[in-house]
Amino acid sequence: MKLTRQVTFSSGHRYWIDTLSEHENRARFGRWASPYNHGHNYVLEASIRGRIDDETGMVVNIKDLDEILQDRVVSRFDQKSINDEVDGMIGLPPTLELIGTHIFESLRMLSEEAELCGVRLYETPTLFVDVSQNGEDMNVTLTRVYEFCASHRLHLADATEDENLQLFGKCNNPNGHGHNYILEVSVSGPVNPQTGMIANLQDIDDIVNREVVDRYDHKHLNVDIPEFRETNPTSEVIVRTIWHRLDNKLPAKLDKVLLRETARNIFEYSGDDE
Repeated sequence: MKLTRQVTFSSGHRYWIDTLSEHENRARFGRWASPYNHGHNYVLEASIRGRIDDETGMVVNIKDLDEILQDRVVSRFDQKSINDEVDGMIGLPPTLELIGTHIFESLRMLSEEAELCGVRLYETPTLFVDVSQNGEDMNVTLTRVYEFCASHRLHLADATEDENLQLFGKCNNPNGHGHNYILEVSVSGPVNPQTGMIANLQDIDDIVNREVVDRYDHKHLNVDIPEFRETNPTSEVIVRTIWHRLDNKLPAKLDKVLLRETARNIFEYSGDDE
């Protein structure tokens, strides 16, 4: 059985190494380099796995879990400057990747009843990291969230009008229909010890915006986008196409692409059928 508990904390940090020059800091951290702190309301999700106790009906007592999270994470990070006040983080770039890894290590020995299987740490609603253990290796995956608005029509050229209507219903509307698509792009790989990052976030943003967001936003996919003119642009096809547009172009390994068409329709692709 797996359960996830969520806690929050507010911390300040800065991307700046005092022993480096201003030029070196800006070369290392890009537009985020600053000698002054800025803050975030972090959201942490800690997931644990264990057997359900026959007597209590629980994997672990939530009250006990909360005490551990409060002691090992919240009390150490909340209302603190991560660069200056959090043991184990002083002198390190306070990136999501390193903070998430540090928290994972802090929670590794949770209890005798359950084991930690992963943590997810949100810096903002559009940027989060997942940390887990895979044998002797640490898995660190960074996810960036984007949005684009586009319309499409689900239609098969070789099918009759009645067959298309039967297959796709109102999604076969001749003039199309639109969605506010939410796109999650996840990359993984080793963390650069100098920057504390898997890859430069600005580089990821530039590539995703160029290859996907700017290309698809406010477009009729069937009409305006060449790759969908001869292909029925279902969300399954869209998410797979996005994978191919990004694979081997990002500065880190593309781990998965997730597309939210609506609140109830979510599609994920990891190159599974390649």
